[in-house]
Amino acid sequence: MTSATDDAAAIATSADILVVGAGPAGAAAAAHAAAGGADVLLLDAATFPRDKTCGDGLTPRAVRALENLGMTDYLAGRPRIRGLELNGWGAQQRVPWPASRFGPFGSAVARTEFDDDVRRFAVDRGARMATGKAVDTERDGDRIASVIVAHGAERTAVRVNQVIVADGVRSTLGKVLGRQWHRDTAYGVAGRSYVASERADDEWMGSHLELRDPDGGLLPGYGWVFPLGDGTVNVGVGALATAKRPAAMQLRPVLEHYVRMVGDDWRFTSGPERIASALLPMGGAVSGVAGRNWLLIGDAAACVNPLNGEGIDYALETGRMAVELLADSRDHTQAWPALLRAEYGTAFAAARRAAGLLTMPKTVPVLGRPGIRSAALMSTVVRVMGNLLTPEDTDLIARAWRGSGAAFSRFEDRPPFT
Repeated sequence: MTSATDDAAAIATSADILVVGAGPAGAAAAAHAAAGGADVLLLDAATFPRDKTCGDGLTPRAVRALENLGMTDYLAGRPRIRGLELNGWGAQQRVPWPASRFGPFGSAVARTEFDDDVRRFAVDRGARMATGKAVDTERDGDRIASVIVAHGAERTAVRVNQVIVADGVRSTLGKVLGRQWHRDTAYGVAGRSYVASERADDEWMGSHLELRDPDGGLLPGYGWVFPLGDGTVNVGVGALATAKRPAAMQLRPVLEHYVRMVGDDWRFTSGPERIASALLPMGGAVSGVAGRNWLLIGDAAACVNPLNGEGIDYALETGRMAVELLADSRDHTQAWPALLRAEYGTAFAAARRAAGLLTMPKTVPVLGRPGIRSAALMSTVVRVMGNLLTPEDTDLIARAWRGSGAAFSRFEDRPPFT
């Protein structure tokens, strides 16, 4: 990355486009908008670099989104991940990323580094950076006229033309604007850590579909080991839950147990460090994602794979999609959720249904024990978990997945993004 002079300055009092949140979604939106000549203010409550609970993996879809952003050389010298090493019920399958328009390789970069690099790229493109928390708005009819930004005890009103809300899973500003998270569909809880490993340069991401607690109980989730190429790996566990079947698990003991379980295979040379956890709305399970001159993207819009919590590729994509919509739409209230549904709706509906089934205790072994031994089935699993299915795909598996998603959407009380 180039070195940018981007220390956050005093809050500006106006911007054509205010982007709230400088994670991958917001930074990508700011970079795309600034490259198009817009006056962009990128705002975040944190001082970068900052940490973020995540598996740190980049799917081939995320790699392609980085290239589309203009960060074509960013991953040079970083891990080239060929696919997933799937484990469970005494079996293992190494499954390369299935063929797709996104390319054959993924990667992995710690979010402390990745988020700061994408943010700096946006600043290099011309976005202005400021530190502060968007806490409220001033309205002019159904438009946001100004966003109130808190910086310590100070409050500043930033006059805006358009607002892109990318402030993450909790989305403080999104809540002010009416965003609601619906927990009746599947959501995720996850914990991650960093461990020194002699396999830190491995070409495969480890994934364990048979996740157990320290007492041997089977959990509705999975474990991962993602090599970072710097002497460490990201080791984590995630579980699925719904309002009716909440995740009754203590993440830290499960994570520590998982680290012990895979330690010999991955040749760990340290214990887990920097343990952190997060709660994830997934699969578009939110309503109130847009208004006349504002819209939510990335995690704030629950653009997260309901089966594994992957969302970096969707974050980068929705940043681009949002900027493109601003140029074509005078009122985003219906246009933005319709666009999200067209791009992700059927895939999210199918994955939400599958994730809901996996929260039922007996489903995981019934499907997992025979499934892990089928190379064809595991290739499909990797295709789904890697977000490699798109509306343009016309093969039998893609058509079946979209068809099931369309059917589930018709019967869901609340389809994605409504």
